[in-house]
Amino acid sequence: MKDDTKIVTAGRDPESNHGIVNPPVYHASTVLHPTLADWDASRETRARGERGIFYGRWGTPTTFALEDAVSAIEGGHRCMLYSSGLGAIAGALLAFLKAGDHVLMTDSVYGPARAFCNNVLSRYGVTTTFYDPLLGADVAELLRPETRIVYTEAPGSQTFEMQDIPAIAEVAHRHGAVVMMDNTWASPLYFKPFEHGVDVSIQAGTKYIVGHSDVMIGTATATREAWPQLEETSRQLGQAAGPDDVYLAQRGLRTLGVRLERHWQTGLKLAEWMLAQAEVECVMHPALPDDPGHALWQRDFLGASGLFGVTLTPRPREAVAALIDSLSLFGLGASWGGFESLVLASSPNTMRDARPWPYEGPTLRFHAGLEDPDDLIEDLEHGFAQLRKAS
Repeated sequence: MKDDTKIVTAGRDPESNHGIVNPPVYHASTVLHPTLADWDASRETRARGERGIFYGRWGTPTTFALEDAVSAIEGGHRCMLYSSGLGAIAGALLAFLKAGDHVLMTDSVYGPARAFCNNVLSRYGVTTTFYDPLLGADVAELLRPETRIVYTEAPGSQTFEMQDIPAIAEVAHRHGAVVMMDNTWASPLYFKPFEHGVDVSIQAGTKYIVGHSDVMIGTATATREAWPQLEETSRQLGQAAGPDDVYLAQRGLRTLGVRLERHWQTGLKLAEWMLAQAEVECVMHPALPDDPGHALWQRDFLGASGLFGVTLTPRPREAVAALIDSLSLFGLGASWGGFESLVLASSPNTMRDARPWPYEGPTLRFHAGLEDPDDLIEDLEHGFAQLRKAS
């Protein structure tokens, strides 16, 4: 079954729901059991690692529908839902770590994931080494006997370096480490993590799964071998997602295929326009033929998304403000993946340890929404005109 069909059909069972197309929204905490024998049977089901309806936090048909759909598209064994993308990152890391362990984390990682390692894991005796995202198989030189996780993200957050995921995974597995990946940028449509050696694939479902900038949710999908440990710890941490958020994520998921292709094509068109601007020193988009990570993207990925970065030639912050403040179709805000276009100023060197960012000029992150690309370019032309005046 092709992915576009899975997106529409996975996690749905109208025949068991009076023919209704969408799974119902269950608002549940207490689940009643008619007899003590039923209660005992429910406990035994969970003890065997099987799915059952026991208590709201353990899941309902609403929860199971989204979990099944995401795991089907990603190609993993099972999926766990969390209240946010960062919740999924934290839950997955904690599931495989204990005091004295070591984590290898890409230096281009999502900022809050870096902060979680530095500010939370460190308090519990877990050490983190941030490694050059371009190392590939050479990451082997940083592995220690106590390394439990090698964490990847491709392309990197803000700076969009590509990583050789299969090479990293092969080395990590040889040393007994679990490979995790933040797969939010490409989504499971455009990168198949479990075909490239990943053990746990994490997404901020807030972004492309939801697609409408109105829900916080995270997912972590695991292989059959990694699933029991991921589920046990996540349950013990009380991780869960609210039923209305789960429902909205399901609804967003059904249109992921058509939305993501539009994001990809518009983002690429904007990136190509940026290349022609004299004020732009570097465009960071792996789908561009001249991007340093293009060969890896072409080899391993099936498409791109609408998120990319731009580094301007050095100029005062007032000039950058003139550009951003004059845009009418690009909102200034955190997150991305929704239908609206966004811009955000970033400072990569404030969040780097292993590989310093080589550019001195200001860096901007753009998300291409679902607006007409010609209108977006016209808006950018106006913004760059203001940039030139202020410079």
